[in-house]
Amino acid sequence: MHMQYLKMPTLEGNDIETKRKEILNYFQSSFRRYESLFELLGDEKAYYEKANTLRHPLIFYYGHTAVFFINKLKLAKAIDSRIDPYLESIFAIGVDEMSWDDLDETNYNWPSISDTLAYRQKVFDLVSNLIITMPLTLPITWDSAWWVIMMGIEHENIHLETSSVLIRQVPIEYIKVSHEFQPSLEYGNHPQNIFVQVPQGKIFIGKSRQHDLYYGWDNEYGIHEADIPALKASKFLVSNGEFLEFVNDDGYKKDIYWNEEALDWRNYTKASYPEFWVKTNDRYKLRTVVNEIQLPLNWPVEVNYLEASAFCKWLSEKKSERISLPTEDEYYRLLNIAQIPNNTNAANIDLLGSFSSTPVDKYKHGEFYDLIGNVWQWTRTPIYPFDTFKVHPIYDDFTIPTYDGKHNLIKGGSWISCGNLALSNSRYAFRRHFYQHAGFRYVVSGYTEHIEFGTYTKDSVVSEYCHFEWGENIFNVPNFPKKCIDIVVGYLKDRKTARALDLGCAIGRSSFELAKSFDEVVGIDFSTRFIQYAIALRDGAKIHYSMPIEGELESSYEICLSDFGLDKDAHKVTFWQGDACNLKSIYKNFDLIFAGNLIDRLYDPRRFLISLSERINKGGILVLTSPYTWLEEHTQKNKWLGGFNKNGEAITTLESITEILGDKFKLLATHDIPFVIQETQRKHQHTISQMSIWERV
Repeated sequence: MHMQYLKMPTLEGNDIETKRKEILNYFQSSFRRYESLFELLGDEKAYYEKANTLRHPLIFYYGHTAVFFINKLKLAKAIDSRIDPYLESIFAIGVDEMSWDDLDETNYNWPSISDTLAYRQKVFDLVSNLIITMPLTLPITWDSAWWVIMMGIEHENIHLETSSVLIRQVPIEYIKVSHEFQPSLEYGNHPQNIFVQVPQGKIFIGKSRQHDLYYGWDNEYGIHEADIPALKASKFLVSNGEFLEFVNDDGYKKDIYWNEEALDWRNYTKASYPEFWVKTNDRYKLRTVVNEIQLPLNWPVEVNYLEASAFCKWLSEKKSERISLPTEDEYYRLLNIAQIPNNTNAANIDLLGSFSSTPVDKYKHGEFYDLIGNVWQWTRTPIYPFDTFKVHPIYDDFTIPTYDGKHNLIKGGSWISCGNLALSNSRYAFRRHFYQHAGFRYVVSGYTEHIEFGTYTKDSVVSEYCHFEWGENIFNVPNFPKKCIDIVVGYLKDRKTARALDLGCAIGRSSFELAKSFDEVVGIDFSTRFIQYAIALRDGAKIHYSMPIEGELESSYEICLSDFGLDKDAHKVTFWQGDACNLKSIYKNFDLIFAGNLIDRLYDPRRFLISLSERINKGGILVLTSPYTWLEEHTQKNKWLGGFNKNGEAITTLESITEILGDKFKLLATHDIPFVIQETQRKHQHTISQMSIWERV
């Protein structure tokens, strides 16, 4: 590609005006470079027909990167008004890749190419003027409006790469010849791949927000270190020629090489060779972004994670060794021992080489080749947060959706990786079935990762329950589930404490509190959404959630059992999804049953109460709490236990509970327990729940 190369600006400097001009040039060149990519589309149809069924058509991506600037600058209060609210809505979201079988058939009324280009020009002018006039203080920190400018530029660099992948999937007849975007002409036979021995060593990765030279995404900050045992790794990236052996050996057809997830994908897509290969008369061509060429055997193969893993299993069988993809840690161990020259010709990256891959034996890095550049390299590591990870408030959904165990890290960058993507400490992850300009190398290693996998939620209901159960005291009102269990413990003296049942356990706080006093605790909730987070906590994960402050502003929070001193007994707790009104018969022989704020949310509370005598041991304790907020959306009015008149007499819930429990339970005490539910920083619900404590007689 013949275009002026602009190095990513640093965040530091001594001359304000020089830095301002540097960022202006970087913004304008990146913005125009992205537009020039779309000039490859020679037919208007290419903008509106989906190149990939799991993503929007290309017209969306053409407008999206410009809209991103406006939406984020507005959120950061760097601008007061929008340019075009309609376009800023339609081009705002929808870029995150979906499951391979999650086909989006939604029809959109996309704007014209000319209208989109006109909008982009308005954004170009607005951002350029901001850079020229906005006050600038150095160094640029992540709470600065200038950080948001850099965020928009690097976001556009990401889409330069992802859009090039989509253009690579556009029908070839829609692509026009370009003298600016020229793929490599270096292709031939592939070299024989061999292993390189790597001695043991320690790796340190991550970085500090206080001392960072370049812009980074939130997942890059924090610290991670590990001791890596000796391993051996392939000298080259896996080439098309090496992968062709797997294809010719019917590797795609042999189920033994594919795990369950991979089999589902392979069977659904009917894949029998890589996505960018084109089969004609038992021969293969390669689709580049701009043309089709005879399959270059010495270029790196480009596959998804599932295909790369299947190849490793096939090769393991061939070589009688346990061959796998490297972990992220192992990738950095390889990088540590390599000698990568500090010059612009060191790798096929940052659009400094060809507009395509190049031979796997061209760029030497120590004893390896292509440790950076050419194509991204899949790892077997699902992306996870480093210690002290913090979500950036202006782009809080950049990383959080990927912390789901389904997005694996890719490392090293590709030929079109620019800006942050080309930095060695960048961290990007994709769904395992998805394609980028990504390939892989393989290792033989006994290394086991020790990572703490965080669990992140953008579910507002889950977040509200997390905050209710685990948040700090508000208005001097004690944490409700903890306060309840503290009271209950006072009634356990001289009683059996073998088994406890927590019904309506939600995110599990009351279950974990009970585990301090009981040998076994079973937590049950109707919502699997709640249960999965309770299980994640029990298994040592951190849960990250956010709560609204006002409008679009949010605060981020983190939960970890060890922070509450509840991790030591967590192994005693099991969680299950279940219906409190229709529990399985196995749930019996409990010494305590706790039902926190549950009965006025049940469809048949009488049935629930009647069943309890068969589930609790004699001498055991039953604890019910409820504010008695009876609503027909939860319980039909004819099944309310109280809050109505009958034969001219006011019926209270406690009276009905006493009648239903009958002579099988004796009321020991009642307590009024207040709680507060936060909706926003300035809006809270203050409620008083009644606790009734009963003994099974």
